[in-house]
Amino acid sequence: MSSQGLAETKRPLVGGTLFLGALALALCTFMQVLDYSIANVSIPYIAGDIAVSLNEGTWVITMFAVGNAIVLPLTGWLTKRFGTIKLMVMATALFTLLSVFCGLSRDIFVLTFMRFVQGVVGGPMIPLSQTLLIMTFPKEKKSLALALWTMVAIVGPLAGPILGGWITYNYEWPWIFFINVPVGIFSCLVIWQIYKKRETPTEKLRVDGVALLLLGVGIAALQIMLDQGQQYDWWRSNLIWFLAIIAFFGLVSFIIKTATSRCPLIDFKLFKNRNFVMGTGLIAMSYTILFGIIVISPLWLQTYMGYTPLVSGLAVSTVGIIPFCTVLLVAKLMNFVRLKYLVIFALLSFSAALFYYSTFNTDVTLGKVALSRFYLGIGICTYLAPITALTFSGIPNDKLPMGQGIFQFARIFMGGVGTSLSVTLWNRRANFHHSHLVDSVNPLNPISKSLFDKLREYRIVGKQALASVDDIAWKQAYMLSTNDLFYLCGWLYLGLVIYVLFMRKGKRMSFLVAPKEKAA
Repeated sequence: MSSQGLAETKRPLVGGTLFLGALALALCTFMQVLDYSIANVSIPYIAGDIAVSLNEGTWVITMFAVGNAIVLPLTGWLTKRFGTIKLMVMATALFTLLSVFCGLSRDIFVLTFMRFVQGVVGGPMIPLSQTLLIMTFPKEKKSLALALWTMVAIVGPLAGPILGGWITYNYEWPWIFFINVPVGIFSCLVIWQIYKKRETPTEKLRVDGVALLLLGVGIAALQIMLDQGQQYDWWRSNLIWFLAIIAFFGLVSFIIKTATSRCPLIDFKLFKNRNFVMGTGLIAMSYTILFGIIVISPLWLQTYMGYTPLVSGLAVSTVGIIPFCTVLLVAKLMNFVRLKYLVIFALLSFSAALFYYSTFNTDVTLGKVALSRFYLGIGICTYLAPITALTFSGIPNDKLPMGQGIFQFARIFMGGVGTSLSVTLWNRRANFHHSHLVDSVNPLNPISKSLFDKLREYRIVGKQALASVDDIAWKQAYMLSTNDLFYLCGWLYLGLVIYVLFMRKGKRMSFLVAPKEKAA
């Protein structure tokens, strides 16, 4: 390629081309993150249609997460081997094709396998979409690129349960997969047409098969352990112990093998960068907390407050309003306010919103629930884009795919960890509160006496009255458990503020600064 042609490929996109390219990449991200949550509300329908139990049906979700988790850390290696553009187009095309196969599956084993493969091929889509946005936006608009990507990454998981419930209820469950087809075809065609001349250099890298096997086995065992732990009562189960041991030895062996390999699947040199290490750690810890919050809220509303999946989904979806409306503002703030301060503001906002949420009782209105999630959105709008920028402040462009793969793996995988831990803690605290509440139900307690008198007025007596009181006790117990969990999470976010103070200050990340500015 001539020097003029090479320079052309390095120029940022402008005008309509920039808009179309950004739209296609955003749709890839949306399609991928949507598939994390869209199947959740459809599992009862899928299980019923193909005649399996609900527990068997949940493997549709688990295996997608396993496949995704295995490939995410390998994004950098795959990029070097195949090229950024080819890998992005291949991943999107195969993800779309596997969506068709998932929708056509009528056997639980076939569907579970297809979801696993779909997770594998879709792994690079999230880190590469963000990398391409950063690399092809003009320097003065790179903050906007990050803010746009953040908005899509937030809206996807929120829209998943709502869209999945609506499609499953009004049509059939296969359409939760078929809707990916037009989006995937459009994205593939546009990305290839716009970015094909911007392909990154490739290398003929040797595949370290042993390290790849160790990584796959270790992550698969850990993901399955986390997803199934609550069902098998965690450490009381021999299966959970077995998975934990396999995960530990698999991942430790992978780290040792990779550190001594001539052709490592993951470049551990990235961890010499202080902000990258601390930023990846911060995103892992914060998403462990955040995903627990995201999961527990609709679960509590549907199970113990009597809300339908659609109404509870709408109640919690208000968290995306502020991030959606403040994309341009956040992009400008990132150019004028230190990224560190934006992250601290976000963590303080999370904490304040959760402390407010922890004051709820069983008489809380739908409006108050929606308002609390709206407050949570204040923190989210100034969190993901600034922490991404801060994390990669010292990482060059050629290391972005590798770094993004590790960063996104930490974000998504630890979100799953947070979900498992939160559900377990939520249920156990509810059992604790329930035992205390029912102990107080006795003839000498005036509140108990008053309650039974009211039930008698409605001709609810004997065992029926006891069952009604027990139902009330469980509802109160889960309300108290929800308050406990959110109160704890509020304090944990306050603790993360101290962690951020140890990160290096940096007004703008290195790839937001022009070469002349760097030299100066």
